[in-house]
Amino acid sequence: MHSMQPASSPALLEQLFDHVHELIFFIKDSAGRYIAVNESMVQRCGCRHKSELIGRRASEVYPRELGGVFARQDEDILRTGKPVIDRLELHLYDRRRPGWCLTTKLPMRDDEGRITGIIGISRDLRGHQDVHDLPNGITAALEHLEKHVGDELSPAILARVARLPAPRFARHIKRIFRLTPMQLITNARLAAATRLLRETKQSVSEVALACGFCDHSAFTRAFKHATGMTPTAFRDGR
Repeated sequence: MHSMQPASSPALLEQLFDHVHELIFFIKDSAGRYIAVNESMVQRCGCRHKSELIGRRASEVYPRELGGVFARQDEDILRTGKPVIDRLELHLYDRRRPGWCLTTKLPMRDDEGRITGIIGISRDLRGHQDVHDLPNGITAALEHLEKHVGDELSPAILARVARLPAPRFARHIKRIFRLTPMQLITNARLAAATRLLRETKQSVSEVALACGFCDHSAFTRAFKHATGMTPTAFRDGR
Protein backbone atom coordinates (compact mmCIF):
# COMPACT_ATOMS: atom_id res chain seq x y z
CA MET A 1 0.00 0.00 0.00
CA HIS A 2 1.42 3.38 -1.06
CA SER A 3 1.92 5.99 1.63
CA MET A 4 0.18 9.30 1.05
CA GLN A 5 2.27 12.47 0.87
CA PRO A 6 0.97 15.59 2.66
CA ALA A 7 -0.72 18.04 0.29
CA SER A 8 2.00 20.61 1.11
CA SER A 9 4.89 18.18 0.56
CA PRO A 10 7.70 19.83 -1.47
CA ALA A 11 8.17 16.57 -3.37
CA LEU A 12 4.49 16.46 -4.35
CA LEU A 13 4.45 20.10 -5.45
CA GLU A 14 7.64 19.50 -7.41
CA GLN A 15 6.06 16.56 -9.24
CA LEU A 16 3.02 18.66 -10.07
CA PHE A 17 5.02 21.56 -11.49
CA ASP A 18 7.26 19.24 -13.49
CA HIS A 19 4.32 19.07 -15.90
CA VAL A 20 4.05 22.85 -16.32
CA HIS A 21 6.61 24.05 -18.83
CA GLU A 22 5.73 27.73 -19.17
CA LEU A 23 6.88 28.58 -15.66
CA ILE A 24 9.57 27.76 -13.16
CA PHE A 25 8.71 26.60 -9.65
CA PHE A 26 10.98 26.57 -6.62
CA ILE A 27 11.10 26.25 -2.86
CA LYS A 28 14.01 27.69 -0.88
CA ASP A 29 15.10 27.26 2.73
CA SER A 30 15.71 30.02 5.27
CA ALA A 31 19.17 30.65 3.79
CA GLY A 32 17.82 31.09 0.26
CA ARG A 33 19.05 27.68 -0.96
CA TYR A 34 16.91 25.63 -3.35
CA ILE A 35 15.29 22.58 -1.79
CA ALA A 36 12.84 21.87 -4.64
CA VAL A 37 12.69 22.92 -8.30
CA ASN A 38 10.76 21.80 -11.37
CA GLU A 39 12.20 20.39 -14.59
CA SER A 40 11.61 23.61 -16.48
CA MET A 41 13.99 25.45 -14.16
CA VAL A 42 16.62 22.73 -14.59
CA GLN A 43 16.51 23.12 -18.39
CA ARG A 44 16.52 26.91 -18.34
CA CYS A 45 19.56 27.02 -16.10
CA GLY A 46 21.45 24.75 -18.50
CA CYS A 47 21.58 21.82 -16.07
CA ARG A 48 20.85 18.14 -16.62
CA HIS A 49 19.63 17.14 -13.17
CA LYS A 50 17.84 18.77 -10.25
CA SER A 51 20.74 17.76 -8.04
CA GLU A 52 22.82 20.45 -9.77
CA LEU A 53 20.53 23.13 -8.30
CA ILE A 54 19.55 21.73 -4.91
CA GLY A 55 21.49 23.36 -2.07
CA ARG A 56 22.60 26.32 -4.18
CA ARG A 57 21.49 29.97 -4.05
CA ALA A 58 20.21 32.05 -6.97
CA SER A 59 23.52 33.92 -7.08
CA GLU A 60 25.27 30.60 -7.76
CA VAL A 61 22.82 29.49 -10.46
CA TYR A 62 21.97 32.49 -12.65
CA PRO A 63 24.18 34.89 -14.61
CA ARG A 64 25.87 37.30 -12.21
CA GLU A 65 23.55 40.29 -12.68
CA LEU A 66 20.31 38.32 -12.55
CA GLY A 67 21.49 36.11 -9.72
CA GLY A 68 22.34 39.13 -7.61
CA VAL A 69 18.89 40.62 -8.13
CA PHE A 70 17.13 37.38 -7.18
CA ALA A 71 19.35 36.84 -4.14
CA ARG A 72 18.68 40.34 -2.79
CA GLN A 73 14.97 39.82 -3.37
CA ASP A 74 15.13 36.58 -1.36
CA GLU A 75 16.98 38.30 1.47
CA ASP A 76 14.29 40.98 1.69
CA ILE A 77 11.48 38.40 1.84
CA LEU A 78 13.27 36.32 4.48
CA ARG A 79 13.99 39.42 6.56
CA THR A 80 10.65 41.25 6.28
CA GLY A 81 8.14 38.54 5.39
CA LYS A 82 6.74 40.76 2.63
CA PRO A 83 5.77 38.77 -0.49
CA VAL A 84 6.54 39.65 -4.09
CA ILE A 85 3.38 39.48 -6.19
CA ASP A 86 3.36 39.47 -10.01
CA ARG A 87 6.61 41.41 -10.33
CA LEU A 88 7.57 42.00 -13.95
CA GLU A 89 11.24 41.03 -14.32
CA LEU A 90 13.85 39.67 -16.67
CA HIS A 91 14.41 35.93 -16.38
CA LEU A 92 15.63 32.96 -18.42
CA TYR A 93 13.65 31.15 -21.09
CA ASP A 94 14.71 27.93 -22.82
CA ARG A 95 18.43 27.60 -23.61
CA ARG A 96 19.21 30.48 -21.21
CA ARG A 97 17.68 33.10 -23.51
CA PRO A 98 16.55 36.23 -21.62
CA GLY A 99 12.80 36.76 -21.44
CA TRP A 100 10.21 38.54 -19.35
CA CYS A 101 8.28 36.88 -16.54
CA LEU A 102 5.83 37.64 -13.78
CA THR A 103 7.32 36.44 -10.51
CA THR A 104 5.47 35.70 -7.29
CA LYS A 105 7.32 34.71 -4.11
CA LEU A 106 5.69 33.99 -0.77
CA PRO A 107 7.35 33.50 2.62
CA MET A 108 6.84 30.07 4.20
CA ARG A 109 6.20 29.95 7.95
CA ASP A 110 6.15 27.28 10.63
CA ASP A 111 3.33 26.77 13.16
CA GLU A 112 4.73 29.55 15.33
CA GLY A 113 4.86 32.06 12.48
CA ARG A 114 8.63 32.01 11.96
CA ILE A 115 9.81 32.36 8.36
CA THR A 116 11.31 29.06 7.22
CA GLY A 117 11.79 29.66 3.51
CA ILE A 118 10.30 30.88 0.24
CA ILE A 119 7.98 29.30 -2.31
CA GLY A 120 7.57 30.87 -5.72
CA ILE A 121 6.91 30.75 -9.44
CA SER A 122 8.03 32.81 -12.44
CA ARG A 123 5.56 32.62 -15.33
CA ASP A 124 6.62 33.36 -18.91
CA LEU A 125 5.22 36.35 -20.73
CA ARG A 126 5.18 35.13 -24.31
CA GLY A 127 2.02 36.90 -25.41
CA HIS A 128 -1.23 35.33 -26.44
CA GLN A 129 -0.74 32.18 -28.51
CA ASP A 130 -3.34 33.00 -31.14
CA VAL A 131 -4.23 36.63 -31.67
CA HIS A 132 -7.19 35.57 -33.83
CA ASP A 133 -8.92 34.15 -30.76
CA LEU A 134 -9.06 37.58 -29.14
CA PRO A 135 -11.96 40.03 -29.40
CA ASN A 136 -11.47 42.34 -32.38
CA GLY A 137 -10.99 45.43 -30.23
CA ILE A 138 -8.27 43.78 -28.13
CA THR A 139 -6.51 42.59 -31.27
CA ALA A 140 -6.50 46.13 -32.65
CA ALA A 141 -5.08 47.50 -29.40
CA LEU A 142 -2.29 44.90 -29.31
CA GLU A 143 -1.38 45.58 -32.93
CA HIS A 144 -1.30 49.31 -32.16
CA LEU A 145 0.97 48.65 -29.16
CA GLU A 146 3.37 46.58 -31.25
CA LYS A 147 3.56 49.11 -34.10
CA HIS A 148 3.74 52.21 -31.92
CA VAL A 149 5.83 51.06 -28.96
CA GLY A 150 8.01 54.14 -29.38
CA ASP A 151 5.09 56.58 -29.41
CA GLU A 152 3.01 58.07 -26.63
CA LEU A 153 1.00 55.25 -25.07
CA SER A 154 -1.30 54.89 -22.10
CA PRO A 155 -4.03 52.49 -20.97
CA ALA A 156 -6.58 55.12 -22.02
CA ILE A 157 -5.14 55.31 -25.55
CA LEU A 158 -5.19 51.53 -25.96
CA ALA A 159 -8.76 51.38 -24.63
CA ARG A 160 -9.82 53.95 -27.24
CA VAL A 161 -8.13 51.95 -29.99
CA ALA A 162 -10.02 48.88 -28.74
CA ARG A 163 -13.25 50.93 -28.66
CA LEU A 164 -13.91 49.72 -25.16
CA PRO A 165 -14.47 51.54 -21.86
CA ALA A 166 -11.20 51.64 -19.94
CA PRO A 167 -12.41 49.38 -17.07
CA ARG A 168 -13.68 46.74 -19.49
CA PHE A 169 -10.46 46.90 -21.51
CA ALA A 170 -8.42 46.46 -18.31
CA ARG A 171 -10.49 43.41 -17.34
CA HIS A 172 -9.85 41.79 -20.74
CA ILE A 173 -6.10 42.43 -20.51
CA LYS A 174 -5.94 41.09 -16.95
CA ARG A 175 -7.88 37.96 -17.94
CA ILE A 176 -5.78 37.23 -21.03
CA PHE A 177 -2.30 38.22 -19.87
CA ARG A 178 -2.62 38.52 -16.08
CA LEU A 179 -1.18 42.00 -16.50
CA THR A 180 -2.57 45.46 -15.99
CA PRO A 181 -2.64 47.59 -19.16
CA MET A 182 0.28 49.64 -17.80
CA GLN A 183 2.30 46.48 -17.14
CA LEU A 184 1.51 45.39 -20.70
CA ILE A 185 2.87 48.65 -22.09
CA THR A 186 5.98 48.47 -19.90
CA ASN A 187 6.59 44.86 -20.90
CA ALA A 188 6.27 45.70 -24.60
CA ARG A 189 8.73 48.57 -24.29
CA LEU A 190 11.27 46.66 -22.23
CA ALA A 191 11.01 43.59 -24.49
CA ALA A 192 11.64 45.79 -27.54
CA ALA A 193 14.57 47.46 -25.76
CA THR A 194 16.04 44.08 -24.82
CA ARG A 195 16.01 43.00 -28.47
CA LEU A 196 17.63 46.23 -29.66
CA LEU A 197 20.34 46.06 -27.00
CA ARG A 198 21.19 42.50 -27.98
CA GLU A 199 20.81 42.72 -31.76
CA THR A 200 21.87 46.26 -32.76
CA LYS A 201 24.66 48.74 -32.13
CA GLN A 202 22.29 51.61 -31.37
CA SER A 203 23.33 53.69 -28.39
CA VAL A 204 21.42 53.36 -25.14
CA SER A 205 19.89 56.79 -25.76
CA GLU A 206 18.73 55.74 -29.23
CA VAL A 207 17.23 52.53 -27.84
CA ALA A 208 15.45 54.55 -25.14
CA LEU A 209 13.79 56.88 -27.63
CA ALA A 210 12.95 54.06 -30.05
CA CYS A 211 11.10 52.23 -27.27
CA GLY A 212 9.05 55.11 -25.95
CA PHE A 213 11.13 56.33 -23.01
CA CYS A 214 11.45 60.08 -22.66
CA ASP A 215 15.22 60.01 -22.17
CA HIS A 216 18.27 57.91 -21.31
CA SER A 217 17.78 58.35 -17.54
CA ALA A 218 14.12 57.29 -17.54
CA PHE A 219 14.98 54.22 -19.59
CA THR A 220 17.88 53.28 -17.32
CA ARG A 221 15.71 53.60 -14.21
CA ALA A 222 12.92 51.45 -15.68
CA PHE A 223 15.34 48.85 -17.02
CA LYS A 224 17.27 48.63 -13.77
CA HIS A 225 14.07 48.38 -11.74
CA ALA A 226 12.96 45.39 -13.83
CA THR A 227 16.34 43.67 -14.23
CA GLY A 228 18.61 44.90 -11.46
CA MET A 229 21.18 46.01 -14.03
CA THR A 230 21.71 48.97 -16.32
CA PRO A 231 21.11 48.66 -20.08
CA THR A 232 24.86 48.93 -20.62
CA ALA A 233 25.62 46.10 -18.19
CA PHE A 234 22.98 43.96 -19.88
CA ARG A 235 24.48 44.62 -23.31
CA ASP A 236 28.02 43.90 -22.10
CA GLY A 237 26.91 40.56 -20.66
CA ARG A 238 24.97 39.33 -23.70
